[in-house]
Amino acid sequence: MTAPTDPADAPLVGVVLVSHSAAVAEAVAELALGLAGGAVRAPVAPAGGGPDGGLGTSSDLIVAAARSVDQGAGVAVLADLGSAVLTVKALLVDEELPDGARLVDAPFVEGAVAAVVTASAGADLGAVEAAATEAYTYRKG
Repeated sequence: MTAPTDPADAPLVGVVLVSHSAAVAEAVAELALGLAGGAVRAPVAPAGGGPDGGLGTSSDLIVAAARSVDQGAGVAVLADLGSAVLTVKALLVDEELPDGARLVDAPFVEGAVAAVVTASAGADLGAVEAAATEAYTYRKG
């Protein structure tokens, strides 16, 4: 779990945000990228909604998003609800996602922000997953 000295010199972990809603996936991606700040930002792709553009989950959108952010350092995939998780798991079993893709068990919004910030700092996939998962412990009161 090491970070390169200069993140601009190494491929970054990509992040895919899978939601039942295209608007939610896009908004969380925008939020995470905005909070990441800095000149270097990890590649992030929303994969929201069903194949017809309505609510749902699309394997094709998830695969395309994962391929679009894959720089060879791994891809962290976060999903919002049950069937999105099941779809990502099926894609992993069928080896349809890039090598190094991993479903990350994390809260969707907080986990996405933690994943993108950590990936943008040049951390490896294990550290990105750990940061996203740690978001379960964030206290709000």
